[in-house]
Amino acid sequence: MLNTKPDHATLAKLSAAEVRAAIRRGDWDRHTAGLAAGKLQCNLAILPEAHALDFLRFCQRNPKPCPVVGVSDTGDPILPTLGRDIDIRSDVPRYRVFRDGEMTEEVTDIADLWRDDLVTVALGCSFTFENALMRAGIPVRHVELDRTVPMFNSDIELVPAGPFHGKMVVTMRPIPEDSVEDAWRISARFPQAHGAPLGRGDPAGFGIADLDAPDYGEAVPVHPGEVPVYWACGVTPQNVLRAARLPFCITHAPGHMLIADVAEDAATTVLQP
Repeated sequence: MLNTKPDHATLAKLSAAEVRAAIRRGDWDRHTAGLAAGKLQCNLAILPEAHALDFLRFCQRNPKPCPVVGVSDTGDPILPTLGRDIDIRSDVPRYRVFRDGEMTEEVTDIADLWRDDLVTVALGCSFTFENALMRAGIPVRHVELDRTVPMFNSDIELVPAGPFHGKMVVTMRPIPEDSVEDAWRISARFPQAHGAPLGRGDPAGFGIADLDAPDYGEAVPVHPGEVPVYWACGVTPQNVLRAARLPFCITHAPGHMLIADVAEDAATTVLQP
């Protein structure tokens, strides 16, 4: 039991369940990059059941930015296939609440907002493969700097489903030139966490004007001898949900993920009761 609010270095030594407990107590409300190494991290879309099937169709048609790793029962905040004690109302550092397509608040607990018609869709996150990159000696700049990964709105069109449509959000990580091939190969092993990169090099190729001005997260420097590498991003559904102008939905705040008990390389493995 922690007696004071932990820093990132302290949390990084804890298990997934211990990190979630710290989040649930209100002891941590920052990004989850670099925490619970070896465990799957998840983006979230929490929306009314009336829209859930169309949203799942959208994810199925756009698996690169929207790899589904868990779906709750309607009205049930528990996700037993991802963790035995997960309560989606309290176990994420920060949530964003949207009404009619507008973000109306950012909160650290959604118990007061929970409804019996809500369905939680958990989507894989690139924070998962970052642990594998670091184990291979490939630097991950935003983790080194204790920042949220830089995320950018791209010009990549998505396949629509029902009211859901839009363009992909991408993440950028500077990778040493001689490690790009290894980073490509390693991340490709994690299709549940966006898999291999979309590309590398000139940001203009993705419709990005300035790497120093991310749309979400925080900028990181690209040093000489490094190449910007771009991956699909799980913040994509937030843009899609916003564009659909649903009367009500909830997501995680960018960079503030649900940490599961499932191993990061277990694409189809679920926990047993």
